[in-house]
Amino acid sequence: MMGNFIEFDAAAIRELAQILRDTDLTEIELVDGEARLRVVRQAVVAAPVMQPVAVAAAPVAAAAAPAATPAAAEALDADHPGAVTSPMVGVAYLSPEPGAAQFVAVGAKVTQGQTLLLIEAMKTFNQIKAPRAGTVTRILVESGMPVEYGEPLMIIE
Repeated sequence: MMGNFIEFDAAAIRELAQILRDTDLTEIELVDGEARLRVVRQAVVAAPVMQPVAVAAAPVAAAAAPAATPAAAEALDADHPGAVTSPMVGVAYLSPEPGAAQFVAVGAKVTQGQTLLLIEAMKTFNQIKAPRAGTVTRILVESGMPVEYGEPLMIIE
């Protein structure tokens, strides 16, 4: 072993890569003390094929506006100063167990360090805590929903 080089089992890395492919995730990160392993794959996005359509200009513009709204809203949520973002790739859970009450609801006052939700990653449940005190104005994920690193989860104002 030289310097800070840490040896990782090649079979384990291949297994993590297979998990990425099987779950359509783009990234997995493992941290064990000082050791850190991050496996990332590039997502392949196919460009949509545009078909010519004979439609009046006004209906096309009206139809396009609602389709752009969710993407624009998501971009605004990510840039919101009160956004709580995911620190990891995993599955979000809004309650401590199935059938239990959610940790927080829209309109709830939270204190810094209060648990907002859980993210399951590699069979470990990680508490996501409020970075600041405030009021939960939006919950942007649903229980059982896969989340990516940096994805906005909630808005606290």
